[in-house]
Amino acid sequence: MMTYEHSIVEKKWQDRWAEAKLGEAEPDGREKFFLIFAYPGVSGYLHVGHMRGFTYSDIICRYKRMQGYNVLFPVGSHATGNVSVTFAKKVKDGDPMWLQYLRDNRCPEEEIPKLAESDEVVRFFNEVYVEDYWKRFGFLADWRRFATTVSSGYKRFIQWQFLCLHEQGLLVQKPYYATFCPACGPVAVDASETDISQGGGAEKQEYTLLKFKIDLGEALPTYILAATLRPETVYGQTNFWADPGLEYVKLSDGKEIWLVSKEAAEKLRYQVDGLEQVGTIMGSELLGKWCLAPGVERDIPILPSVFCDPDVGTGLVTSVPSDAPVDWIALRDLQRDEKMCTKYGLDRDVVQGIEPIPIIKSKGYGPLPALEICERMGIESQADEAKLDEAKKEVYKLGFHTGVMMENAGPYANMRVEEAKERMKEAMLEAGNALVMHDLSEEVLCRCGARVVVKRIDDQWFIRYSDEEWTKKSKDAAAEMNIRPREFYDNLPGTLDWFQERACVRMGSWLGTRFPLDDKWIIEPISDSTLYPIYDLIAKYVNSGEVKEENMVPAFFDHVYLGKCTVEEVARETGLSVNLLDRIRKDVDYWYPLDINLGGKEHMTVHFPVFLMNHVALLPKAKWPQGIFAHWYIVGKGSKISKSKGGAEPIPDAAEHFGVDAMRLFYCNSGSPFVDVEWDEGLVMTYKGRLEKLLSLIEQLGDIEGGEGPVDGWLESRLALHVAAVEDAMDAFDLRKATNAVYIDLPADIRWYLKRGGKNAELLARSSQTLVLLMSPFTPHLAEEMWEALGRKGFVSMEPLPDVEGPDGTTLAAEDLLRSTMEDINQILKVTRIQPKRLVLYTAPPWKHTALRMVLDSGDTNPGPIIKRLLNEEPTLKRNGKAVSQYVSSIAKDARKLVGQVAEALLAPVDEKAYLQATIPFLEKEYGCTVEIYGAEEGMEDPANKARHAAPRRPAIYVE
Repeated sequence: MMTYEHSIVEKKWQDRWAEAKLGEAEPDGREKFFLIFAYPGVSGYLHVGHMRGFTYSDIICRYKRMQGYNVLFPVGSHATGNVSVTFAKKVKDGDPMWLQYLRDNRCPEEEIPKLAESDEVVRFFNEVYVEDYWKRFGFLADWRRFATTVSSGYKRFIQWQFLCLHEQGLLVQKPYYATFCPACGPVAVDASETDISQGGGAEKQEYTLLKFKIDLGEALPTYILAATLRPETVYGQTNFWADPGLEYVKLSDGKEIWLVSKEAAEKLRYQVDGLEQVGTIMGSELLGKWCLAPGVERDIPILPSVFCDPDVGTGLVTSVPSDAPVDWIALRDLQRDEKMCTKYGLDRDVVQGIEPIPIIKSKGYGPLPALEICERMGIESQADEAKLDEAKKEVYKLGFHTGVMMENAGPYANMRVEEAKERMKEAMLEAGNALVMHDLSEEVLCRCGARVVVKRIDDQWFIRYSDEEWTKKSKDAAAEMNIRPREFYDNLPGTLDWFQERACVRMGSWLGTRFPLDDKWIIEPISDSTLYPIYDLIAKYVNSGEVKEENMVPAFFDHVYLGKCTVEEVARETGLSVNLLDRIRKDVDYWYPLDINLGGKEHMTVHFPVFLMNHVALLPKAKWPQGIFAHWYIVGKGSKISKSKGGAEPIPDAAEHFGVDAMRLFYCNSGSPFVDVEWDEGLVMTYKGRLEKLLSLIEQLGDIEGGEGPVDGWLESRLALHVAAVEDAMDAFDLRKATNAVYIDLPADIRWYLKRGGKNAELLARSSQTLVLLMSPFTPHLAEEMWEALGRKGFVSMEPLPDVEGPDGTTLAAEDLLRSTMEDINQILKVTRIQPKRLVLYTAPPWKHTALRMVLDSGDTNPGPIIKRLLNEEPTLKRNGKAVSQYVSSIAKDARKLVGQVAEALLAPVDEKAYLQATIPFLEKEYGCTVEIYGAEEGMEDPANKARHAAPRRPAIYVE
């Protein structure tokens, strides 16, 4: 009896694959297939969720080999940025949580001290990813081509790329407000969270800081600053809010003094030169004073409020109660609170006299939308924070998109809010009544743990992704690509339109490539990972030492990638042989373009668009990428994977516990690649059990001896159908549908064949081989073990797809008639709970078959012509015209659904009565009762009048 100890079997076959170098690929006469997955960042240990997309890559490549393609599947790591630097710093500082994290993941003690250096972090985790993850999961990659983005060869490649971009005028230098870590330098804030540990969804916001002049006895003009995203509302200002318990900072640029929160002062120091703190003042000291509102030039009182958040804007707020729900509720609360007014010495008449000033006419609202929405939503106090936030969003959205300024808006009267906003902002900036501050919409933390701010950089370099011609060419290229899922294909043109200039370099203690135009800069992580698949084609030569860093001058890349210059000229300039250069050039021409770039859904808005655009900009059309596959995530219970919710155990531990093949099957079959799937240890164990049952089934089939039988043709046809189903599913990258066919449907058919008495040893041997071949891409270790047990030579991983003859429709339809009839009988017995003594089946009369054929042949949903034609051809039916009419009408209604294989099965010439009669012994054994089969118009006994319900492929059933 065969046993399956997965760890032993996995190591056995992985060692054999490695010895045979199955993943190594060289150009030959076959059609090629080239796939990569987006390089993972070197961020530490990965968890089981990360393995989903990696595993898809190996499965697709294995399947393509079986189709006859020459497959190239290289791997690499993305080490650019601050991740490894931060990692090393935590080790160097002896962070106890970080050291425990390393030990929890079985990091050897002798390695831990080495990880205090960032280059050692990269080295160590490159080995972990290759040995403990990708090889442990049985990937057949070309390990000779491993690349990391901080190797010397890769850096030369990236410098060449940026020189090419510069030559094409696609780099530009200008001032920029960059997201910036005070410890590490500029960081990218996007969904990929390459540089950050929190806040990937944050947006950069531009506040207008309104300057409210106030007399505090200072020698310099003094202003309270209030941040707003809606400068057009200045005409509605009625008062000013300050938090009495907050200490505000006095900042000076040498010409003026500005009052802001401590948090705002820190942010402004990164954006305005020469700021110094010259004092502080408590918010309570400002209350009751008056300040001059900019834009409208009227004095307004300063009042107390607790909703002033020191970390939002400046911690000081101008009040527009007509259009800001929180301002209205705060004002109303204060007007009702006599004790508060007394506490801060406020003039109650002044407070009571404040009324909202209408400023914007918005669709669906009167002149005071904030008052209206608060009343409608039942908002009673500032404690209703959730409702206030919802109300603010609705009023602001409607005001901005549908609003028109009222007559009291001076030169902006009757102007659309969208236009007035920018005009007012520019006017106040020009008049010196405002300045600009940039901030983030939510807290963002760098990988090092420091909070990310926005910093002004005067000489920032950008890639001009906004170039219209470049964008159009990229959209044209995308239209011809195989992009999955479909909604990504549909949305990509809009994403390409949305892309503007992207800052491509940064300063700081980063790992990465020096910018070739100014080496004070380092190229940032997104910008150095766009052309990387084409580097894989030369990585083999770099890793072997045949091509050294000094050989990789721009002319080398120009020649091997673009065909520029003669090979003799490049040989002289690089010091490489003509023969070697020719080999590299032929490799590039053979393998490129890339067929599939596979990565997580986070790459849809950043990485994949720039990956495409850089190919379009720098390579000839023949080398533009052919496809992108974006997959969704494996998540924990209700959120991302974590230790408390399962799935965060080390990948080697999970592989040891569940078995690699069970995990691979879970990734494929637990859900579509295009939905998030919850990590479920119980389900993984279920898949493990399913694989063990398949092993038992194969062993069982090998013990059966026998010859041909009546259901052989049916199993032959079902095998052909399953092979075709897998091919169709894999062509569409529908891995779930493919694995359903292999691991559920095909074994079920084999078991049905055995149940029906099938025992053709030769057919069962071919069925076993077909099953194992189809398993090979998904669960390769078990497939190899089965292949060997079947006495087959070589590796099943290198075998072609099963070669089977097309299915016989009549044979399929006949046996499927029996199966579907038994399903109906079983359902009746389940509902009625009858222990049957007698079963009677009534097959459909010939005229119903004729009517069905007429409907399917015509495809007409109008039953009238069919009924007329049928009655003309079968005059005897006229006496039963009502039944004819009802039946034809019912099937005509669904005619358009009955297409393809469904229609073919219904039209297959099956003598239903004769076939079912031949199965009577089988049915009587199954149900333990007598079974009778009749045609529905033979004058047979029909005590319950069931025969009238008989339809083609759906006999009527009587049970007693």
